[in-house]
Amino acid sequence: MQLNLNLKGKFLHFCLILICFMVVIFQFNVPNLKAFTMDNYQGDLVIEELRLKVPAETKAVWLNAEKEIWEPWLSSQEGFLGRQLFWDKEKEEALILVNWKSKKLWKSISMSEVNILQEKFEDKVKNALNVNRNPFELIHEGELDKQG
Repeated sequence: MQLNLNLKGKFLHFCLILICFMVVIFQFNVPNLKAFTMDNYQGDLVIEELRLKVPAETKAVWLNAEKEIWEPWLSSQEGFLGRQLFWDKEKEEALILVNWKSKKLWKSISMSEVNILQEKFEDKVKNALNVNRNPFELIHEGELDKQG
């Protein structure tokens, strides 16, 4: 009987130490889990988010340049799923949401190619408005990951 109680006590003591040990290990790993960046995420749908300053008097020129320059090029890119253009009348800002099949496909596009297209876009806008600089200032550039 004494032996049986002694084993139970040792077993309970062992379980308590094991639980404390597990808590300590997992407690140190939680911040690491929270710190993982999305740069390594190569999963499903990602949305490129762009915000531009688009004054009301230049809105039609912006829409036309988007349609003629960016739309055909984007449509030819692997992983491109579509895009949406929004315009906030009060702020005179445009919101462009570009849907990509994956971050890997989106980020595989050459920045030099994007820069060439941006230059064509700006040239079209400057010619249409007879100005020397692009009036559509980039306010924000980011990405959104689909949740659920």
